[in-house]
Amino acid sequence: MVTTGQTTGTSGQVLVASNRGPVSYSPAADGSGTLTARRGGGGLVSGLSALGAEAGTWVCAALGEGDREAARRAAAAAAAAGPGTGAGTALLDRADTGGQAVRMLDIPAGTFHAAYNGISNSVLWFVHHMLYQTPLEPVYDAAFEADWGHYEDYNRAFAQALAEEAAPGAAVLVQDYHLALVPGLLRTLRPDLRISHFSHTPWAPVAGFRILPDPVARRLLLGMLGGDRAAFLTWRWAEAFAACCQTVLGAEVTDRGTELHLTHEGRTTRIGVHGLGADADFLRERAHRPDVDERLAALRAQVGDRRTIVRVDRTELSKNIVRGLLAYRRLLTERPEWHDRVVHIAFAYPSRQDLAIYRDYTAEVSRLAEEINSAFGTETWTPVVLHVKDDFARSLAAYRMADVALVNPIRDGMNLVAKEIPVVSERGCALVLSREAGACAELGDDALVINPYDIAGTAHALHLGLVMPEDERTERTKRLAAAATALPPQAWFLAQLTALRG
Repeated sequence: MVTTGQTTGTSGQVLVASNRGPVSYSPAADGSGTLTARRGGGGLVSGLSALGAEAGTWVCAALGEGDREAARRAAAAAAAAGPGTGAGTALLDRADTGGQAVRMLDIPAGTFHAAYNGISNSVLWFVHHMLYQTPLEPVYDAAFEADWGHYEDYNRAFAQALAEEAAPGAAVLVQDYHLALVPGLLRTLRPDLRISHFSHTPWAPVAGFRILPDPVARRLLLGMLGGDRAAFLTWRWAEAFAACCQTVLGAEVTDRGTELHLTHEGRTTRIGVHGLGADADFLRERAHRPDVDERLAALRAQVGDRRTIVRVDRTELSKNIVRGLLAYRRLLTERPEWHDRVVHIAFAYPSRQDLAIYRDYTAEVSRLAEEINSAFGTETWTPVVLHVKDDFARSLAAYRMADVALVNPIRDGMNLVAKEIPVVSERGCALVLSREAGACAELGDDALVINPYDIAGTAHALHLGLVMPEDERTERTKRLAAAATALPPQAWFLAQLTALRG
């Protein structure tokens, strides 16, 4: 067991572990060695900031060379300070992190790449989002086995760091599929800790999960059951996890109303649900800053007085952008009355471009948008306005002018865009929403719910959204916005903590 040298007792300290941390570093282009820190946002950042003195260390991985250099400098500073100085472990400069204690792990680049791209993004993501073309993939060969070994090493590094940072009895909130093994590993090192794991993705049904090699499937489930609690974005994903534990491990599942209890080999893990919502106050304030107004004016000049169908996504395979464009083409083909009367604003920001399949998908999105514009466009009308460079202010501008929001993922843990657009839309918007998005559990009653594979059905829903009476659209949008903001990021984080401590 790792010991921290701290006094015994129960601590109010809260630690977070996630692949990506609250800060990233970029080296200067001139080779001077200067590092520029850029802080991020999100529910974890706001949640930890609300804890005050209880906030402990955030453990994350170095993602690039700038991060690695920052982590090395922090380690060197801690080593130079020496034991007994109160300097503690290798924490980043708090001036870079907004005062938060952050330990960034300089995991060897080969191990990180194999764990992150080889397993997390190319295997676990594909399993949980049901993206495999099973006649051809996956192939679990020696290369997979090597990558899996690195994934175990990657998780072990996090568990070791958390064990070193945590005070006795501290609460540890482990985040997402990158770190599925951490709860079990940390439990072995520090049985005094209260440990939870939160999954931000869907969870595969039993048949999909069992595509994994049996030893790997067992290892993942046992890793998560090593915590006191595991939580998900919807009951659908929580129940799928419980079913996998029951089938693969023989775990006993007990429904306790607000939680499920999974018992395996004499130990019980509680299973809960916290549906992350949109931060209404932040979105409404941010959406009316000058940079958003400027982009809104440019978009309105481009669109004119036409109706708008808006989507904002990463070019992630599960987001289903290609079928969304095919549905829009079907709308224009079958309903020519919409020619020159509607524009599809499609923001498709490149994702995971270090993987060939993602680069190919991004290229197909661009190709199809150009094909639609060539087939239907005129000198004064561009049917698809496509942007592939990430720009949050421009996304908010599109939210404000959305008449119809298209959110049609093949499968999605939640999908915050579905929750954000109704909050920001100025005239009210009709939400066309995939039944496979986690958000559908909360928003489905007031959305136009679709099968994401059905091109004709999606095209019909787009038409219904465009012709929806203004008063109906307004009332639906109000209800959507209320449901979407029921558990904003800070409350979502604190709900996890309260449930873990309970």
